[in-house]
Amino acid sequence: MANTSATGGPLVPSSTAPVEDDAFEDLIGNTISGLTAISRNLVRPRWQPKPPPMPKDDASWCAFGIMELDGDWSAHNRHVPDGDGHTEQTRHETLTLLASFYGPNGYSKASQLRDGLWLPQNWEALNGVGVALLECSRARTATDILNERFIRKVDLEMRFRRVTTRIYPILNLLSAQGSFTTDAGHVQPFIVTET
Repeated sequence: MANTSATGGPLVPSSTAPVEDDAFEDLIGNTISGLTAISRNLVRPRWQPKPPPMPKDDASWCAFGIMELDGDWSAHNRHVPDGDGHTEQTRHETLTLLASFYGPNGYSKASQLRDGLWLPQNWEALNGVGVALLECSRARTATDILNERFIRKVDLEMRFRRVTTRIYPILNLLSAQGSFTTDAGHVQPFIVTET
């Protein structure tokens, strides 16, 4: 069982919004596939424990990955007294994502993604989970070695902004007792209980 503010010890969030990790990668992969018309099975996370077989030379495909996740220096904490109480921690993050396009249509697919991301209708899925596009860099040609030969790839770097909210089990304070001591040495005891 996870700790709460009543048990002491480290607190782990009981929930997080928006989506993270695999669910976020799925959202990004679906967005890239939808805006470039590349089959979803050919839009792949850059790092996988068991990489799928390489597509054929004449296939257009994409490898993508989050290269940086930069959170703002401070988070906002807000206690919610409903029920037993909890604390919501909100932080804004900037994500740098790299999409590498392989195959004969690398430039057109990269520019298609870049331009498609700027259409408001295409933002709906991302905005629905608190993600907004900040910028897309220019498409850059690079080479990669796959299967012991050089192939061309086109890299497109994108920056997104999102807000995350984590819920921590910091419970309501039900009672407290202690005393205040003034500079003059006067001691005033107090007892506070929930009414």
